[in-house]
Amino acid sequence: MKLFLLIFAGLILEVFVWIGVGDLVGSMWYVFFWFVIAFFIGLNIIRKYSTGLMPQMQQMQAGQMSSDPALTGNLPKIISGFLLLLPGLISDVLALLILIPPVQNALKAVMMKTMMKRQQAMMEKMMGGMMGDMGGMGGAQGQNPFADMMRQMQDMQNQQGGSRDSSVIDGEAREVTPDAKQIELKDVNQK
Repeated sequence: MKLFLLIFAGLILEVFVWIGVGDLVGSMWYVFFWFVIAFFIGLNIIRKYSTGLMPQMQQMQAGQMSSDPALTGNLPKIISGFLLLLPGLISDVLALLILIPPVQNALKAVMMKTMMKRQQAMMEKMMGGMMGDMGGMGGAQGQNPFADMMRQMQDMQNQQGGSRDSSVIDGEAREVTPDAKQIELKDVNQK
């Protein structure tokens, strides 16, 4: 209900701003043309920055953290493009603010923090359900046996942050000498 009231108040505020700006510039047609131009700009921004991001978005929606720099770098721009699609001057100003790099960095930090909290809550819920299934076999004082593992996973995610390149594969290399069998060359012309 609060969300509905917030959206309704935002719509009323947008209409008043439209009327005020239309009176200020002398014609509502200028405001209308701005909405059309902003719509196409927002559409182009979304098309440009959302290519290939659908799998990461699905992971994010499922509550899994994605430290892919393409997703974390492009999501604020996609949000900005969506705000430009909406017909309103306030949403357009917010979209232009999001396109400023320091604001993008702050938005990225807030999104990552929110996703980490969401993932933590999901893991605690999942591990709490496992504890109930185990019938209290979780240690002397009923502690979660997976708490250390969860903490290590979170530490790894915090260390990786947004600096991990998704095209790098970690591994070890060792030299292997194959058993070389020598092939004897025979005279091909012999019959």
